[in-house]
Amino acid sequence: MSVPATSTTEPTPSDRAAAGRGPSRLITLGVFGLGLAAAAVYIALTQPRVSWPALLAMFAFYGVFYWLGAVVAARRASNLAETLVAGRSLPLWIGVCTMTATWVDGGYISGTAEATASRGLVFAQAPWGYALSMLVGGLFFAGPMRRGRFMTMLDPMDIRFGKRVAGLGSVPAVLGEVFWSGAILTALGTTFAVIVGLDFTPAIIISAAIGIAYTVAGGAWSVALTDVAQIVVIFVGLFLALPFAAGAVGGLGAAWDSYSANLGGYASLFPPLTGWDDPAWGPKWWNWWDMGLLLVMGGIPWQVYFQRVLSSKDERTARRLSFAASGLCVVAAIPPALFGVIASAADFTAHGAPPMDNPALTVPYVLRYLLPTAVAIVALGAMAAAVMSSVDASILSAASMGGWNLYRRLVNPKAGDERVRRVVRRVGVLVGAAATVLALNVGSVYQLWYLASDLVYVLLFPMLVCALFVPFANRTGVLSGFAVGLLLRVSGGEPTFGLPALLPWPWQEDGAVLFPFRTVAMVAGLATTLAVSRLTRRADPPVPLSALRPDSPERRAIGLASPETQEVTA
Repeated sequence: MSVPATSTTEPTPSDRAAAGRGPSRLITLGVFGLGLAAAAVYIALTQPRVSWPALLAMFAFYGVFYWLGAVVAARRASNLAETLVAGRSLPLWIGVCTMTATWVDGGYISGTAEATASRGLVFAQAPWGYALSMLVGGLFFAGPMRRGRFMTMLDPMDIRFGKRVAGLGSVPAVLGEVFWSGAILTALGTTFAVIVGLDFTPAIIISAAIGIAYTVAGGAWSVALTDVAQIVVIFVGLFLALPFAAGAVGGLGAAWDSYSANLGGYASLFPPLTGWDDPAWGPKWWNWWDMGLLLVMGGIPWQVYFQRVLSSKDERTARRLSFAASGLCVVAAIPPALFGVIASAADFTAHGAPPMDNPALTVPYVLRYLLPTAVAIVALGAMAAAVMSSVDASILSAASMGGWNLYRRLVNPKAGDERVRRVVRRVGVLVGAAATVLALNVGSVYQLWYLASDLVYVLLFPMLVCALFVPFANRTGVLSGFAVGLLLRVSGGEPTFGLPALLPWPWQEDGAVLFPFRTVAMVAGLATTLAVSRLTRRADPPVPLSALRPDSPERRAIGLASPETQEVTA
């Protein structure tokens, strides 16, 4: 009998990684289980009024999301391109799911219901505003971005205006993601407090910790795969809850009659065309258009949007997922808007509820007091899924810009891909922690939601437009426009943080400026960029648009050539 020769070949890194995957996954799940057990013990000792069936159901939802993100998806996060843009291999159906789930978040659901119930359907602008933003993004922005094979939204600004300008642009971009995540977590905290009986603080901390954990483990694939499960839970939960909630107030017809009678013209979807001359509107009409444009144009320059565009298989897929997600976002807004209508007609005290002194509690009250317990738990799962699907996306987006555009370009240009991946994970933890702290200290979901888009609308939208489409735009012009936009925006104050207006803008009411100063600031910043760029184009020659090509010499010179191009060259 012959004896096989003994191989002396050393195992490759991939062999060693494959051998360690099984124990690693078991350890990951074990740590997760111990964490939930510790949380359950803490809750049992400190939260005597908690509803254990609802809480255990939430733990089950979180367990599925964590398993998908930290175990299943983490297998594919093998390099930097996989972590940031899913290896540019995201199929259309997953892209549509993750794009929709990212925008249909806790703020989208709670904020829409809050605005509908407290101010009128006409002020629930975010659903159609963000849907239009994706439509405009698909028509004009998705193609050039995917064609350029960038890694983040800031890359075109870096290539054309320099790494310091891109670093400046990262400030509103990252702050926008933090504010967005804070708004989302606030929505979940209020929902948990009412339905589960769990205090606001532990609800937010537990949810944020789980989202951070699986996002930093698997990157873009974690976000995408968990979003597929989450979008199913969102649609099932919301539409399942709707007929039960309507039945509790005598049907949608009765609720709408009461709602329209109380709110009059504010119960319509849009204001009258000549609302500036209507005593019921006056300056509010201009403010409505200011906020509408903010949501449409300010909804485009988000890394969470472009991360999905850049992860798509090709340019056509990037456009199609934008269009499809736009339509699904409108559909997903129907239940929360109707929850707001139902809440305005409901007598919650007759259902054993305390007075609802905060409009942000609209969705929690509807789910807790107007639904059977089992249906309420499923609907709570929809809220949890909506929150997790967007928190993870925002964390990854901010971390991607922090690792790729800030650390690799400004701090350590010689950093290798593995080093950047580690930085991305650490920045993700910091961003999640900052959003959690913000959520614990700010009350209104809708105010945070608007403020997030406010920053990117005024400061980032002009920069992105000039980077992609204006051949003569240069660094001097962009910096000048950024300064003008920032000064005009700050001059309008911010009621969310108690900041008063610094300039005598007209139409001020209760500390808020109703004059459309945000749009004025954005247009002034864009106009300044164009004018100064024209005047300084000889002293500061602009980088040509051709530099945005994946294989351009300009991109190679600064180390931002696409990974695909680098691989071919190597």
